[in-house]
Amino acid sequence: MNANTLGLRLGCLIVAAVLGGSGCSTEQQAEVPSKETERNAAVLRVKQAYIPDVLETVGTVRAAQTSDLASQIMGNIVEIRVHEGDRVYRGQVLAVIDDSQSRAAVDRAAAAELAARQQLVAADSDLALAEATLKRCRYLYEQKVVSQQEFDEVHARHQATLARRDIAQAGQAQARAVLNQATTSLGYTRIRAPFNGVVTHKSVDSGTLASPGMPIFTVEDMGRYRLEVAVNESDLSCARPGGHVLVAIEALGNAELKGKVVQIVPAADPASRAFLVKIELPPDTRLRSGLFGRAEFSRGTLEALLIPRSAVIERGQLQGVFVLDQNKIASLRYVTLGKFSGSEVQVLSGLQSGEWFVANPGERDLNSKRIEGE
Repeated sequence: MNANTLGLRLGCLIVAAVLGGSGCSTEQQAEVPSKETERNAAVLRVKQAYIPDVLETVGTVRAAQTSDLASQIMGNIVEIRVHEGDRVYRGQVLAVIDDSQSRAAVDRAAAAELAARQQLVAADSDLALAEATLKRCRYLYEQKVVSQQEFDEVHARHQATLARRDIAQAGQAQARAVLNQATTSLGYTRIRAPFNGVVTHKSVDSGTLASPGMPIFTVEDMGRYRLEVAVNESDLSCARPGGHVLVAIEALGNAELKGKVVQIVPAADPASRAFLVKIELPPDTRLRSGLFGRAEFSRGTLEALLIPRSAVIERGQLQGVFVLDQNKIASLRYVTLGKFSGSEVQVLSGLQSGEWFVANPGERDLNSKRIEGE
């Protein structure tokens, strides 16, 4: 065997060894899976369904009956009998204004009314006498016993007496009106509750000089409350007087209350083009004016894409769903969510009907993993 033949054989052996090694490496790489597989996952399809279509609005709880009590006369407040939070009853005296001047005015008016009444009694007596005299004189005149001049004089005295009686009657009526006004003003020295309720605001203290129109108290009827919300003119058909509305009050743990539309203010707000809708709430001792609330008006149903809430994962302020491609490889896709319906949530964008997704990702990172789910 010469040197050339030996070299050729060695070269062939080296090439064969290299090719053999390369074949083994390829075979081993084929046995390694290209993607990690997740088997403990539930896989579902995006479905379409009809869900309730509701209009959600927000508003403020107000007492159905509120009264701002103000002074109607000038005077010093000498007594405050209630404070914020006190329950009051119809007619109860809440504050007292100095009544010395009012009582003096009543006394003067009463004396003047008495004098006017006595003058009227005297005028009535004079008129009765004048009428009797006129009657006798007329009879004598008809009998030609008295002259025309004598009859005219008696008749004139009767007319003068009648006029004085009318003046006395008017004076007595005027004196009575002054007395009534003075008595009414005396009543204004007592600030009274207009209905059963609770004092929610007190604006003054004892010693304050009250003037007509000055606020003293605010009283609310705590037995009846309403939620007042603004509804756009395009959605006003959803709010019908007498219609039932689901209401949630945040301070009450968002528990659902069944309200009823009792009033729609007929004039829209010029700026927002919205109408004020008042919803009567069921009795609840926890309700207070000023609480924040939500109302849901039914608009029928709408077709929506639904997925379980458990399929949604949070990434900061974003929500996403692990969606499977045709090779069952999961990828995170961000979605926009809408209304909640029980254990499901509406998908506004990001998914299409019929797509497969992971229903129970939990805290797992399934991105780029093969899903062999149930």
